[in-house]
Amino acid sequence: METRLQALAGEASQAINEAGSVDGLNEVRVKYLGKKGLLTQILRGMGSLTAEERPRIGQLANEIREQLEHLIDRHATMLKSAAQRSNLAREAIDVTLPGRRIMWGNKHPLTRVQGEIEDIFLGLGFSIAEGPEIELDSYNFEALNIPKDHPARDMQDSFYINTEVLLRTHTSPVQVRTMERIAPRVPLKIIAPGKVYRRDDDATHSPMFNQVEGFAVDNRITFADLKGVLQVFVEEMFGTGTRTRFRPSFFPFTEPSAEVDMSCVMCAGKGCRVCSHTGWLEILGCGMIHPRVLQVSGYDSEAVTGFAFGMGVERIAMLKYGIDDLRLLFDNDLRFLSQL
Repeated sequence: METRLQALAGEASQAINEAGSVDGLNEVRVKYLGKKGLLTQILRGMGSLTAEERPRIGQLANEIREQLEHLIDRHATMLKSAAQRSNLAREAIDVTLPGRRIMWGNKHPLTRVQGEIEDIFLGLGFSIAEGPEIELDSYNFEALNIPKDHPARDMQDSFYINTEVLLRTHTSPVQVRTMERIAPRVPLKIIAPGKVYRRDDDATHSPMFNQVEGFAVDNRITFADLKGVLQVFVEEMFGTGTRTRFRPSFFPFTEPSAEVDMSCVMCAGKGCRVCSHTGWLEILGCGMIHPRVLQVSGYDSEAVTGFAFGMGVERIAMLKYGIDDLRLLFDNDLRFLSQL
């Protein structure tokens, strides 16, 4: 058995030195030192040895195992160093080559447009307020003059959590919450940007979108004030000379109410495919705050008046950048976003 162990040691040492890769070296380790390796197979015959021979043969087997493991570790280190040198030689850095161009990120068009909207109204003396996206039905509808049986609720397919809690369908609840907190103080000029949710999903609608609600309350607010503010906003956002027109409309929380159109940014109001050859594009809704909304919020509707307006940030972005499909704003396609 001693002769067999010495022969195995020599054979294994030669195999280790001839291994040309780390994987090949691992195969040698398993072949000679593994649980079913050749060294283990030889040691299974120790039962036939005398009591005097076993300690000596056992010691010799341990010495051979340690010797082979040392050889394997040293050869593995050498192979890894050689592989590293080879990789470095293949991937040598030419310091004379120009550096790689760093791709700089930029703001998403929705973030950019919302920031522009906020800056315009901050310049007009408005403040920014926020409210919860998970809202009570009483704030989202009833305080805004939309009771449970009102047909106007059909205009806003909603995501309800239970009968009294839903994902807000507009940022108008911020108007009520702010007036409740501040009433009866005036003047009050607020914009409320934020995410809103409705069950819509097509080229011009999304289940989640961004809206900016704006309102002002004071002793002598008139519709003329509303028209002036929105004319300034449109010109600041789309350029001097952009015209506006107001068409009668209906919103439960404003009276009178109007839809606001602006002269088409594509054809300067001359008529084209984008504006259906009318020269006008719808941009937002507005009106004078309904007396009931003022009363519910703690104001005396006989003493103060106010106006309110609401716009979709996506709508503004699509008009400003000529985007024809709302879904492009949410696809995160760098080919699209890098153009803006």
